[in-house]
Amino acid sequence: MVEEAKNYPTDGHFYTGEGDTGFTDFGGHGNCSKNDSRVVAHAECDEANAAVSVAIAAGGLPTDVSATLVSVQNDLFDVATDLAAPLNAGKQPQARMVPGHVERLERAIDHFAEEAGDLSGMVLPGGTLSGALLYQARGIVRRAERAVWAAVEEYPGVVNPVNGRYLNRLSALLFVLARNANLEHGDITWVPEASVRVPAEEEAPAAE
Repeated sequence: MVEEAKNYPTDGHFYTGEGDTGFTDFGGHGNCSKNDSRVVAHAECDEANAAVSVAIAAGGLPTDVSATLVSVQNDLFDVATDLAAPLNAGKQPQARMVPGHVERLERAIDHFAEEAGDLSGMVLPGGTLSGALLYQARGIVRRAERAVWAAVEEYPGVVNPVNGRYLNRLSALLFVLARNANLEHGDITWVPEASVRVPAEEEAPAAE
């Protein structure tokens, strides 16, 4: 986590024990409960970044997709830094999310959507390993987005809403990239109530 990392001592121990009471020194927000919506949002974004890293590390992605995802990882660190810095603090943080972050993702979505072709239909997560990991990362990003919006709602004027917009676009990008990863293999199409439907040939009466 970006803001907490700087607090670790330099005596060879990678722990402080300061969070053992369920509270943490959360950047410019001061001492907060670890269940505070701002801290939760920060942690969810940390997990989202790790999920993107797994999709990259698994390999099998085109170079331009991997490069885009590495850039996304840097953005997610920007998100984490932003979440730890209140909008009303007055002090400029190392990174602040701005509309340009969102617009860049929108351009990436448009670009990769052209390569993916038909994006219609309801599909199940899966397909190739790359596709499955990108779908998984998308689910985690969507959870992170909900956590950010909860923090924005609880702390208006304190938590930057651009973080939520960025994560919203990121989930869309990951969906497009997952569909793209399954172009050759093919996605698995959702069939409503498939597990309880009786095949038509079983329903038909036997011929006499």
